Amino acid sequence: QILSFVIPTRLQRMTQKVLHRLFHTRSCLFVVLHIALQAAVYGEYTWEVFGYCWELEFPVHLLLLPYLLLAVNMGFFALCSRADPGIITKSNHTSLIKIYAYDAVLFQKGVVCPTCNMEKPARSKHCSLCNICVHRFDHHCVWVNNCIGAFNTKYFFLYLFTLTAMAANIAIITAAFLIQVVLLSNMMYGSYIDDQGQEQAIEILFLIQHLFLTFPRIVFMLGFVILLTLVLGAYCCFNLYLALTNQTSNEWYKSRRYGYSHHLALQSQDRRVIYKNIYSNGIWMNLKEIFKPPTVLERKKK
Repeated sequence: QILSFVIPTRLQRMTQKVLHRLFHTRSCLFVVLHIALQAAVYGEYTWEVFGYCWELEFPVHLLLLPYLLLAVNMGFFALCSRADPGIITKSNHTSLIKIYAYDAVLFQKGVVCPTCNMEKPARSKHCSLCNICVHRFDHHCVWVNNCIGAFNTKYFFLYLFTLTAMAANIAIITAAFLIQVVLLSNMMYGSYIDDQGQEQAIEILFLIQHLFLTFPRIVFMLGFVILLTLVLGAYCCFNLYLALTNQTSNEWYKSRRYGYSHHLALQSQDRRVIYKNIYSNGIWMNLKEIFKPPTVLERKKK
């Protein structure tokens, strides 16, 4: 009875420690996992898909495009993970605090970060994983093992866009190869005998099963990259929406608690605060702010 109690308790504690290590401290584990997944996909693409497509005389530039996208993506990955996201220090605090106004809803003037012992500039947040305050904080990305802030948001957006393009490109080439195999074999016009001994026309489900049995790794990889394309594409669209409206993920999440109005910090009859995004300056200026973060001098000119 004692063992039956102690062993689950120890397993529970070990599980909690592992989860805390993964999600509550800075770790390179997800970076390694990210690189391993890319290596697995490109290994299968190179080992089988590329060779088969070469024999079928696919255009060379189409087959080499995933490698070009990989090189560009790894460049943005390195920039995103190594660049300063906008760490607020005592030396730059005075200038950063003047860049954005406080909206009096999401960001209140005079709030001091208890860890950094500095007044929080508007749109900033303390990252508990990195133990720093970040200017125009968006989120902490475990896949690049770094915060996403004012100075590396552009790299993250381009990294995400090229990653989506990589997955979509490999999915298109792989799907085109499998379709070509089906067309060349004339399987669409064939038939098969079912379990009851009846002759049946070839259906899509039968084709998928046949292709999976013939090219199991390729079909599995295709399913994975299609799913990846859909997930990354949706997240890419969400980040584009944030960029066009000049919001961060942190601000979008916090603003869900409030209603929305065309006026700042209004209060309804029940005294509930209504949020208005004061940082949006139009689509073009919002995009420009992503790729060229404003400075104090630029704010003064306005």
